[in-house]
Amino acid sequence: MNTIIKIALTTLLFSAVSVSTFAQTGKYKCMIQMNAYQGEGAYVVISLINPKGAYEKTLSVLGPDKQWYNTLKEWYKFQAKTKEKLSAVTGASVGGGDRAMRTLEIDESKFNKGYKLRFESAVEEQKYHTTDVEIPLTKEAITEKANGKGYIKLVKLNKVQ
Repeated sequence: MNTIIKIALTTLLFSAVSVSTFAQTGKYKCMIQMNAYQGEGAYVVISLINPKGAYEKTLSVLGPDKQWYNTLKEWYKFQAKTKEKLSAVTGASVGGGDRAMRTLEIDESKFNKGYKLRFESAVEEQKYHTTDVEIPLTKEAITEKANGKGYIKLVKLNKVQ
C-alpha cells in the first residue's frame, strides 16, 4: 500500500512540475503590408523585446539567405551572441507593395509586463530600420493595426483560435 501511495504522489508531483514549466503560448496570424518601394525584397525580423529593451527571442525572419542577416544590424548582434536556431522561423523576403503572412507563437505570460514585438527591416543597399514597427505586448495593442516607419506600411495581428 505504501508503494502505491508513493507512486501516486510522485506521479502527481511530476505532473504539477511539468505543467508549470511549459509556457502557455498563443498563436497569432501576422499580416505585414509593405510600402511600394523600389529595390530588392526586404528582410524583416520579428523579435520579442524584454521590458529593459533587450532582445529576448526571434519569432520570425523573412529572408532566406543568412549572408544578408548582418544588414539587420541590431538583431544580428543578438543573433551572433545567442546563436538561436532559426530554421523553423525563416521564410522568403518580401518585396515593395507585397504582403507577407506569418503565424507567430507568443508566450502568453509575457503580456502586460512591458514586452514588445519589434519589426526590423532592411533592403540591400538602402536604409536599415531598427524599429520599423514596435507593438506593445498587451492584450489591447496586439490586435490593433500598427503603422510602419520604413519599408513596412502596416502590421496587423489576429489571435488564431
